[in-house]
Amino acid sequence: MAGGRDSPAGDSLGMDRPWLAHYPPNVDWHQEFEPRPVYAALDSAAAQWPDNVHLDFFGREFSYRQTLDMVARAAKGFQKLGVGPGVKVGLFLPNCPQQVISYFAVLKTGGIVVNYSPLYSESELLNQIEDSHTDIIVTLDLALLYPKARDMIDKSRVRTLVVSRLSDTMPLLKGTAFRLFKRAAIAARVWDERQVTWETLLDNDGRFEPAHIEPLADVAVLQYTGGTTGIPKGAMLTHANVYINGCQNRAWFPDFMPGRETTIGALPFFHAFAMTTILVMGTMTGCRIVLHPKFELDAVIDDVIAKKPSSLPGVPTMFTALANHPKVNRQSFASVRWAMSGGAPLPIQVRHHFEGATGVKILEGYGLTECSPTATCGPEVGVNKEGSIGLPLPRTDIVIVDRDDPHKVLPIGETGEICIAGPQVMKGYWNNPDATSAAIIDGRLRSGDVGYMDADGYTFIIDRMKDLILVGGFNVFPRFVEEAIHKHPAVKEVTVIGIPDDYLGEVPKAFVVPKDGDEKLDAAKLTEFLRDQIGKHEMPREIEFRKELPKTAVGKLSKKELVAEEAAKRVQASA
Repeated sequence: MAGGRDSPAGDSLGMDRPWLAHYPPNVDWHQEFEPRPVYAALDSAAAQWPDNVHLDFFGREFSYRQTLDMVARAAKGFQKLGVGPGVKVGLFLPNCPQQVISYFAVLKTGGIVVNYSPLYSESELLNQIEDSHTDIIVTLDLALLYPKARDMIDKSRVRTLVVSRLSDTMPLLKGTAFRLFKRAAIAARVWDERQVTWETLLDNDGRFEPAHIEPLADVAVLQYTGGTTGIPKGAMLTHANVYINGCQNRAWFPDFMPGRETTIGALPFFHAFAMTTILVMGTMTGCRIVLHPKFELDAVIDDVIAKKPSSLPGVPTMFTALANHPKVNRQSFASVRWAMSGGAPLPIQVRHHFEGATGVKILEGYGLTECSPTATCGPEVGVNKEGSIGLPLPRTDIVIVDRDDPHKVLPIGETGEICIAGPQVMKGYWNNPDATSAAIIDGRLRSGDVGYMDADGYTFIIDRMKDLILVGGFNVFPRFVEEAIHKHPAVKEVTVIGIPDDYLGEVPKAFVVPKDGDEKLDAAKLTEFLRDQIGKHEMPREIEFRKELPKTAVGKLSKKELVAEEAAKRVQASA
């Protein structure tokens, strides 16, 4: 295992851990975590709180006892379909009870979960299926999902499709209304012997054959990520990686009361951030998880007001939307003790706006798919330094290395590449030893992010190495320019990329979404605002205003579509 259970980088390098002197007083960095199968989170919770609500789906509640029973029956159903140790099962699902049940059930058989985004195109689905060797896919009868999944039976190695109806896990009246009034969202199913209904999968006594799991060695999830190259690779996350990262997150919040908490599950579980911090950590603490198939602003706010969650994991774009909603105020968010931001850098202005509107402190977390995913977080108790991604989680080391020589560890305060070591670091990339060797050096995971650590052990990200813009030989970090633009009160969202320039090589271009109703902002005014904020070489040469910006499936702003658009423009212009 690349990260190892007890392989903190400081032990081998003799480095100081400056964060220990500033660690939260109620969190022990040195604490041990037992490697266990991921499904132990559900087994233990169901034993302690069998009648607690585990899943709340549009108001229909499933207790921990009920979830465990359905998982057992699904596990036996999967075994009848040939799922066993090492067999890959794809979950092509949004957040719903079927996703949670399938996730734990596949792991109980010794199978490996492969997560698929519902927003994948047919080509993305096909490429990931073939690369991962996925044999079975679980999906819903939705028009967004079923036709693409159905095509995969004929076009790929997939041999079985398990199909469920979203309405079957809703409350009776809501399920009936969905089938009646949302017919356009439901696909016409074309059945053959290669497809199995969800009801058939669960139609058994639940007496499955338990698989023997070696948590440190056996892969639980193949989680695909573009990494630092943009080429999707399957990060092999072992049972120990995922389970311990859930424990690390749990340890970071010692005031979290097991069996008494509620959290909002609006971030997609097919993404590593939500999979670990909401599904796994929430389950192991006996939490009530309020499921949302996708982030819909009004629905999330209504659930915050009605169901009074104590925690709210999200991404920066989600906090931006919440802070600007008229229903959001300190009273409506009074139950929320903390919000956790991940998935993308949190702009300082977004943080201030949300905290001012709600009174809820945002703790910024940081990590990568390759480390299951959380590596650092702002402390719940103690100092949260502005612009910092916080302190390393227990048993996690953060090291800054030379960008050109990853074997060379840099002194505190110097800027370089952020590297991570700890029990949550992946086993490696599936079927890609060269990429694994490039990503994990000296037992440390290279993040591809440029940053530094201060004397107190707080880490600060400057930008992604791949997003760096080289302007006439000067390094320009898009995030620095984005932070400056965000300070303008009329700016809602911004993304900065590099575009080609005949003289300077590259120059920055900004894409800006103004706040609703603000039509007074233009490029000249924004440029004038920025003159005292950034250097001349950092000034965007072009500013384009849009109603919305591209986002990933998890909701973070995405640059690759804008880069592709700009490249296409230049090809067309030169033709």
